[in-house]
Amino acid sequence: MKTDTIFYRLFQTFPDLLFELIDFPSELANFYRFSSVEVKQLSFRIDGVFLPE
Repeated sequence: MKTDTIFYRLFQTFPDLLFELIDFPSELANFYRFSSVEVKQLSFRIDGVFLPE
């Protein structure tokens, strides 16, 4: 699966960055994991998503 490597690496390395950008407490990142997932409908792929642990 091909991902948008810039954003994938950025959020893999700094998962709290998203929460800082949306003005949420960065500690919330501790309750999520960042992953690349694919939904098999018509092969709809999401480059990266934060999933609750």
